[in-house]
Amino acid sequence: MKILISGASGFIGSALADKLVASGHRVIRLTRRPVSPGQDAVSWNPQTGHLDAADLEGVEAVIHLAGEGIGDHRWTEAHKARVLDSRVRGTHLLAETIAGLDTPPRVMVSQSGAHFYGFESGDLSLTEDAPPGGGFLARVVEQWETATEPAENGGIRVVRTRSGVVLSPGGGALKKQLLPFRLGIGGKIGSGHQYFSWISLQDELEAMEFVLEREDISGPVNLVAPNAVTNAEFTRALGAALGRPTFMPIPSLAIKVLFGTEMSKEMIFGGQRLVPRRLLDAGFEFRDPEVESALRRMLN
Repeated sequence: MKILISGASGFIGSALADKLVASGHRVIRLTRRPVSPGQDAVSWNPQTGHLDAADLEGVEAVIHLAGEGIGDHRWTEAHKARVLDSRVRGTHLLAETIAGLDTPPRVMVSQSGAHFYGFESGDLSLTEDAPPGGGFLARVVEQWETATEPAENGGIRVVRTRSGVVLSPGGGALKKQLLPFRLGIGGKIGSGHQYFSWISLQDELEAMEFVLEREDISGPVNLVAPNAVTNAEFTRALGAALGRPTFMPIPSLAIKVLFGTEMSKEMIFGGQRLVPRRLLDAGFEFRDPEVESALRRMLN
């Protein structure tokens, strides 16, 4: 297939693009940079609404991953506005443009997030049928998903992948945690009771390709491993994989001072216990269903 990917230079996008090329697909990168003739790339600017529909003719599938980093900065009102705007504006522009093509793509996979379910669900198991939760991130994800509706209304199969924390030593949250844990100063955060829905990078990529190709799958899909863990359980598993102690908990007050109260409450002390019901029912097989064995494989 000829597949258009936004966010193809990111942690997940770059790995996914490589995997799809290896599987025999032709990948077209959607980029904000100028594009030279002959490149497998298309230029766009979500802020100005620039996306030339003619450049997208012939695309058979779209994977949309682009968006402002949620945890890259403290949550000022300006940063929160950029987070929301980058997701809603870009998604709507892309969905509307592909819906208007002479021959629209068959499928759009739009990355979403586990934060759809809010941060106060405790130990409740959440399938794709669960309602949206509360908080800033839940509102962002709900509007982000709604922005795909022009594609859906245009007859395109739309899959909204609610991804958990993607684990890989090469990027994302795990890469940031490795140094303190290797130094023996890693530990649980606050009480450690908050749930942590995770997925290995390999399973994330396999699941993305799986929903891309399965014509019977549409709507929300939880992209998480089948066994969520608490922060304390993840801490013990990471320490065991590295052979390092994890007896130094990080005080809640220190987290609040570093990240601010709202960001800490939603991203660090809050959590979701997701179940990948749609993937399991469709027969998807996880390589890494358990966090400790997954971490040992990645790190050893």
